[in-house]
Amino acid sequence: MDDYLEFLEGRCRPNTVLAAAYDLKLFFTVVAKDPQEVVPADVLGFITAQRTGRVDAGLVAAVGVGGEPAGVAMSTVARRLSSISGFFGYLQVRGDVPVNPVPRGLPTRRERQRPSQGVPLTRRVRRLPRILTPPEVDALTGALRTHRDRAMVAAMVLGGLRRCEVLGLRMQDVRVAERRLFVAEGKGGHQRLVPVSSRFFTELASYLEAERPRTTGTDDTDRVFLVLKGPNRGNPLSVRGIDEVLTGARRRAGLTHGTCHELRHTCLTRLREAGMALEAVQAQAGHASIESTRIYLHLADDWLASQYRKAAEVIDAQVFAGHPNGSGGSRP
Repeated sequence: MDDYLEFLEGRCRPNTVLAAAYDLKLFFTVVAKDPQEVVPADVLGFITAQRTGRVDAGLVAAVGVGGEPAGVAMSTVARRLSSISGFFGYLQVRGDVPVNPVPRGLPTRRERQRPSQGVPLTRRVRRLPRILTPPEVDALTGALRTHRDRAMVAAMVLGGLRRCEVLGLRMQDVRVAERRLFVAEGKGGHQRLVPVSSRFFTELASYLEAERPRTTGTDDTDRVFLVLKGPNRGNPLSVRGIDEVLTGARRRAGLTHGTCHELRHTCLTRLREAGMALEAVQAQAGHASIESTRIYLHLADDWLASQYRKAAEVIDAQVFAGHPNGSGGSRP
């Protein structure tokens, strides 16, 4: 497993390596076998145990005290299956196991005609993410106490940046004259250059002038967003730090939601509603596939409703041309 994680470090982001390590540790805690002894029945039992909390005697073992409880979301189960499959695929290529015990799917009656059209091991429901209304955005922004916090929120709600991308910004990534940000640490290691509203740069300038510590606590002096007070003053702001900022602002604003990811979704939805092309929204979001961007077609209610109304008018004119009053008979 150490060899596999070392192999992953050369092709994946650090968070991906950490997630794979955790998933594999959990799997081999539940399926208490050596890798060479794992069979598909163990993998299927692991899926059941994770999804429902049921533990079948002789198939899987219960997670020890302090372990993660069973009954997790199917999206989490799918991610763990991906980590497990990747590990056994690595062992298979290396010659340590003859086959990968993670099934690609369950066979169907059409297996002979379409070998790749099996039933997936997990069923994932793609839910629409929540977004904030304009009054909620105003309330949240008004509850923020520093220029730093308002600049970070603006980067997400006006630029569509992810939380990790905001925290990863360095001084050289800020293109003030161009009103753009260079995202050097995007998801999957992808880089992009995105435009951001002038409101962000106004708050950023105030933060850099009046709030950002002149001396830093570490050698990492070029991070844009730093801790402003306390023993960690001058150190780069952490994930926990930005989450605490938003938690406090939501509480003061009386909001029940408003996470970093919801701010990003709000930005991309509003851009689509304003008429921005789907391909442009994809570039702004940093999506590798446009399929990930299509969700904003559903979130942009005004755009979808207007498109429907235009189409419905044409349909009405064609289908009900002989019955203009819609009652099945001509008007008197």
